[in-house]
Amino acid sequence: MAYRILADFVVVIHSGFVLFVALGGILALRWRSAMWIHLPSAFWGVLVEVAGWTCPLTPLENWLRDAGEEAGYTGGFIEHYLLSILYPARLTRNLQMALGLVILAVNVPVYWRVFSRAR
Repeated sequence: MAYRILADFVVVIHSGFVLFVALGGILALRWRSAMWIHLPSAFWGVLVEVAGWTCPLTPLENWLRDAGEEAGYTGGFIEHYLLSILYPARLTRNLQMALGLVILAVNVPVYWRVFSRAR
């Protein structure tokens, strides 16, 4: 039971991180110091998607589920939790690249504005 709770906690943390990567730049519009946390997070998120890596939180969740004798899953966190809701098809490499580019498309204009305000 404890492993399942920990695995669910990892999912919550992972979901929050994905949301922060995608939209956290908006926080920098209000609190400029947020960019020091968001920029490396966004860089990591883009790198994971574009390079086709697996975020370390995904194997951690799977390990916790296995340790708790629950079924884990194959593929990545986004594929399992988010894309299965948004898209019925499996995650393709092109779609993964597009997700990385969406993160950039959302955050580049936000940071353009943050740095424009600083001048």
